[in-house]
This record gives sequence, C-alpha cells and structure tokens, in this order.
Amino acid sequence: MNSPANDADGLATASLAIKTDRLSKRFGKNLVVQDLSLQVARGESFGFLGPNGAGKTTSLKMLLGLVTPTAGQAWILGHPIDNLQMKADIGFLPENCRYHDWLTAEELLDFHGRLYDMPPTRRHDRVAQTLEFVGLAHRAGDRLRTFSKGMTQRVGLAIALLNEPKVVFLDEPTSGLDPIGRKDFRELIIQLRDTGTTVFINSHILSEVELMCDRVAILDEGKVVAQGKLPDLLAGDLLLEIRIGTGQPTGALEDRLSDRVEVLALQDSTILLKVADRQEIPWVARTVVEAGVDLIGLAQKRSNLEDLFVSLVESREEGRPQ
Repeated sequence: MNSPANDADGLATASLAIKTDRLSKRFGKNLVVQDLSLQVARGESFGFLGPNGAGKTTSLKMLLGLVTPTAGQAWILGHPIDNLQMKADIGFLPENCRYHDWLTAEELLDFHGRLYDMPPTRRHDRVAQTLEFVGLAHRAGDRLRTFSKGMTQRVGLAIALLNEPKVVFLDEPTSGLDPIGRKDFRELIIQLRDTGTTVFINSHILSEVELMCDRVAILDEGKVVAQGKLPDLLAGDLLLEIRIGTGQPTGALEDRLSDRVEVLALQDSTILLKVADRQEIPWVARTVVEAGVDLIGLAQKRSNLEDLFVSLVESREEGRPQ
C-alpha cells in the first residue's frame, strides 16, 4: 500500500482523518465491498449506514486492520492502514462488549492501560479521567457483573478512549440501550466530537445518527450510494403526507400518483410522497379527489435521514434481478 507522500493527492490525504480509495473486499466469488471511497475530516462525527449485509462491518474491519483488502487503498491520519505507529492513535468500541465481569471498572481499565504499556502514573491518571468522562467515577470500584447494558457500553467507551485517540471507531454504540441510555451515550459522543476527536459511527439507528453526525455515507450492496453533509443530502425534494378516509381503496390512487410523483410509503390511511417542488401539491390534491378518495389532510413533511435511506435502498431493490 503506497504512502500518502507518493500519492498525487498526498496533501489532501494527510489533512484527513480517514480516506479510502476504491477499497474492495472479496470473499471467494462474493464481492462484499466494492470501490469504497470515503473522506472523513478531522474532528467530525461521521455516520456509516446501510442495511444488513451491505458491507459495513467488513469495511470497518478493513480500516481497523482486522481484514485485508482485496483491492484499493486506505489511510488513517495520513498513514496507510497497516502502519503500526498510527494504530496507537485510534480507539475502537465493538458492537458486542465482553469483558472480565469479575473485575472492577478501575481494574479493567488499568489492565488495558498495561496492554498499552502506559507508565504507572499516566495509567492511573487516564483511568480516572476516562471513568469521569463516561460518568462512572462513582462506580470505579464496582465489579462489572453489577453493571447494566448502558454502563457496560460506557466502560467500553472508556477503554476506547484510554489512549487518548485522535480517531474513534464505534460499532453500533447505542444498539440494545433503552431511550435514556441512548440519550446519555449520544451526549457523550457529541461531547467527544466537540473536543476535536474524529468519531466514525457504524449504526443502523438512523434517528441517532441524524442527531450525532455531521456527515454520513450510505452503503448498499458494498457500494456507497450517497455521501455528504446531512443538510445537503436532505435538501431538495419535498415530502408530502396525505391522510385519506379509513378503509378506502388505494391501489388505483397509488397508480395515478406514481405517474408523476414518487410514492414512498402507503400504510392504512396515510400516504407519504416525494415531489420535485411545491407546484406539484395542487395536482396531488386533485388526483386524490378525482380518484374518488376522501382527502382528510395534506401536509408538508420535513425530510429526514430515514426517508432518504428508505428511498435510496428501496429504489435500488426495484432494479435488482429477482
């Protein structure tokens, strides 16, 4: 793998926290990740999204050096991903944390500090600092077997931050947490980003990503189908939510609407549409009435990340061979 200095785009590479160039991975005949090209700025929170089987976990493992790419290149902090010195500047929170539950939180972090070969004084300070940051200073002497799922996730984040990394990879960090736990963890991630740490989040909880991330990339069948700042990705198309009479036939109405606008969802008495601009709204209203369906309400709906995700993935599914 070439160093960034040998690249024509070397200066840009060195200025980024993460960069991949046509990164690919094949397992036998199965091409799991294809031509993955990402650019993650230093100090931003980046969401990496995709349906199950899209290649997110394989991509993450390639960046961490746990899986060798079949083709392409990648850099973290300006260094190739196989650079050992660079690995000292990254942290990782896996999706499923499994720790020695007979240890206390303080003992577990001290153990990981020894793995980092930290001097005793620095190790003692970092254990205290990270437990304080994740809100577990008061439980430092308690055994992990007494911790809830949310507290265990906090311990995992503390381990990921112990070496003061410049880039942190979080794999499904809020999965399995209750609403309060997700809120608390989300605030920690935002606070971490605000300190200048680059946060790379692999997640399927779209509402959480929308609240935590500056930019996102959406992966489907190993390919990036959208990437950019959230306001830019969500701008443009207008979403309309139509409410019609309960139990009324919608098949013919859906066909009529599909001639001119995109029907994103149809459930019970609610229809969600995507239209190009506001000039389509009167036509939509007339079409509903002319179809003999009672129009109860019509309202503009703010586009969100879930709408974008569903639209992209479902449109690609329609074009796939059955």
